[in-house]
Amino acid sequence: MGEPAPRFKRILLKLSGEALMGDTGVGGIDPATIERIASEVAEVRALGVEIAIVIGGGNIFRGLAASAHGMDRASADYMGMLATVMNSLALQDALERLNVTTRVMSAIAMQELCEPYIRRRAMRHLEKGRVVIFAAGTGNPYFTTDTAASLRAMEIHADVLLKATKVDGIYDKDPVKHPDARRYDRLTYLEVLQQNLKVMDSTATALCRDNKLAMVVFDLHTRGNIRRVVVGESVGTLVTDEENRPW
Repeated sequence: MGEPAPRFKRILLKLSGEALMGDTGVGGIDPATIERIASEVAEVRALGVEIAIVIGGGNIFRGLAASAHGMDRASADYMGMLATVMNSLALQDALERLNVTTRVMSAIAMQELCEPYIRRRAMRHLEKGRVVIFAAGTGNPYFTTDTAASLRAMEIHADVLLKATKVDGIYDKDPVKHPDARRYDRLTYLEVLQQNLKVMDSTATALCRDNKLAMVVFDLHTRGNIRRVVVGESVGTLVTDEENRPW
């Protein structure tokens, strides 16, 4: 038997900045980790799937944490957006070393480094088989990269939002602190909001719910999981509205 056919034509992959640190436990970008992520993205692209990516910046600078220590929130968030650009350029470099044509599109203009975000141009890149990395969040302070991922997924008409995390799905409580934590296989967005489950911030969650965008939360550190999700294997936790269930 050959490779299973992909279940989705176009996906948006949300990566946290912390994911790029690997197991180092310190800030910055771990070269081995970013190379592994790039190779997994390349494998999925080889299946014919159109891939857009949003990366956080928490491995370099976290605006919310800085504002909690007295920094102006808008200034801190802009610094966080610049951190996402650094991560995006690093992933672009890793992908292009694997011969995967990649474009970085920034919500904040910096023409010497990357293209400005223009929705129709982004969709054209995807149609041509290029991986597109959306940098600088939404370009606005007070909005997280989770919200940026939800927004961009809607704008490009992605079939699903894949949120790669450090755990293998959504739990009823923190599995690190509570050994008896229970993992959910499926949830609705309403259940996520009502139970205050810390999947994404409430703005991003409500945006997905209102626009009926399915999301899969899964463990990035298990090699091959991105491909497994794309071909429809039961990996992580599926979050949808009541009517829209892609499998």
